[in-house]
Amino acid sequence: MRVAYRLAFLLLLLGCVCLAQTNTSPRATVTPTFRPNDPLNAVAYEHFYNLEYPRAVENFQPIVQRHPDDPFAVNHLLTTVLMRELYRMGAMNSGEYANDSFIGNAHRPADPKAKEQIQKLVERAEALEDARLKTNPKDIDALYARGITRANYALCTALVERAWFSALRNAVGARHDHERVLELDPHYTDAKLVVGTHLYVLGSLPWSVKVAVAMVGLSGSKDKGIQYLQDVANSNGESSVDAKIVLALFLRREHRYQESLQIIRGLAVAYPRNLLFALEEGNLLRAQGHNSEAATVYRRVFDAGREGRYPSLHYELAALSLGDVLRSQKNYSGAAAAYLDGESVKDADPEYKQRAALAAGQMYDSLSNRPLAIKEYQAALAIDGKSPQADSARKCLQNPCPEH
Repeated sequence: MRVAYRLAFLLLLLGCVCLAQTNTSPRATVTPTFRPNDPLNAVAYEHFYNLEYPRAVENFQPIVQRHPDDPFAVNHLLTTVLMRELYRMGAMNSGEYANDSFIGNAHRPADPKAKEQIQKLVERAEALEDARLKTNPKDIDALYARGITRANYALCTALVERAWFSALRNAVGARHDHERVLELDPHYTDAKLVVGTHLYVLGSLPWSVKVAVAMVGLSGSKDKGIQYLQDVANSNGESSVDAKIVLALFLRREHRYQESLQIIRGLAVAYPRNLLFALEEGNLLRAQGHNSEAATVYRRVFDAGREGRYPSLHYELAALSLGDVLRSQKNYSGAAAAYLDGESVKDADPEYKQRAALAAGQMYDSLSNRPLAIKEYQAALAIDGKSPQADSARKCLQNPCPEH
């Protein structure tokens, strides 16, 4: 039961797992109205959706300085700082959220300075929102902004602090705020993002957990949730890009791969420097069993990374994904070469580099090339001797680990 409830909490928190909750696509067919109206917003959003978080922070900070009393400006900076930290921690791999395998996974530790900055921004945004709501409890913009702040804080407490109950409390608060917005103004489409996500998530829970959450006044419907997300995605409003991201994730969970693929391809065209969008195309093709097409995508992404398209992003993931595809096809020599490419990337993430070394060793064992296999296992151990991959490398050093 404990695992079931934790699953419920984490699934509920998927309502916050979008790459930004209050932003507008600068490529929308209708010119969006940025909140606040500041000339730097378009540039900041462009950097944000291309995962260029340091540049986005640099742009959002002066916006906050020029609009110190605007909770939307503070929320934009809060979202960017939070997403920058989650990416650094390795917590933004969409494959983990396509199923429930992420429940017990430990990410890299959060930076204390980043945690402090996030906390201060949350407190600043909430103070602005609460002051406006104290004056006018029906201030829909303040209600909407507070829901965004709570959603961000829920995501932080779940994935950074691993504090499940605190995260749940804030996630539910975000939903209630946005439900109130829709009560006051049914045409406030952006508010359907958090509400629609919660409807889908709660509609996906096991029956026993649904009963438990119903006791606290929450209900769900997968169909209604997806419809809400489609409404936001088609609105060209402030949350349209975010709705597309969440919608693609949920469609993948529903095995509606072609619909998800169409959304992701559109996002990848709009934001060509976003590594996660590029990789997700390959992931979706692979999920459909189109391994050859997926391999082509991963090769293209890796080559683009090597040519400099994804500076400071871990494009070695494309090489690992390519290796995994070739491995599943029993192309062990090709898989080994792909894993070695992943290892060779300058400033590669140590975790990914270790995974690549271990996998390369296993491929060499499958090719009966024990000397090269041992070399790769030793390389894996040298990166981090205390990780699960290191434990596997030790076992493979004792006995060959070929594919079965």
